[in-house]
Amino acid sequence: MKKLVALLVAGAFVTGLAGLAMAQTPAAPATEKKTEKPAEKMDKKAERKGKSRNASGVVKSTGADSVVVAGKEKGKDAEWTFAVDAKTRIKKGGKDITAKDLAAGDNVHVRYMDHEGKATASAITVRPAKRAEAMAKKDAKKEEKPAEKK
Repeated sequence: MKKLVALLVAGAFVTGLAGLAMAQTPAAPATEKKTEKPAEKMDKKAERKGKSRNASGVVKSTGADSVVVAGKEKGKDAEWTFAVDAKTRIKKGGKDITAKDLAAGDNVHVRYMDHEGKATASAITVRPAKRAEAMAKKDAKKEEKPAEKK
């Protein structure tokens, strides 16, 4: 009787080990991988290389395919011209608008990328007037106080 119990325990042990070993091996994929053409791979790599940048300021003028924004960069006055295309998302008050709906004097935050030598806007967000005033005050305080060294 002892031999029978020992045999059953050994069989359960071997079965358990085999189950663990099967769980550790990766399963073969059920579907085939879609192969991409070399040109598609190059386009995706080029898109990933573009570094997204940010700018904030006041809209000076707008057109059907561009927006001119005046602001500060590294403490100095700056002016940027951003290209606007069909992929550019423009929001005001949480709603989607077009570049034509932007008005001179609107305080905006622009996310853009340099594409073929042009700054192309990927997203433009119009900031509420209260927030724009708060940001301006914060920037003014930073310029008044020199940085303290510790």
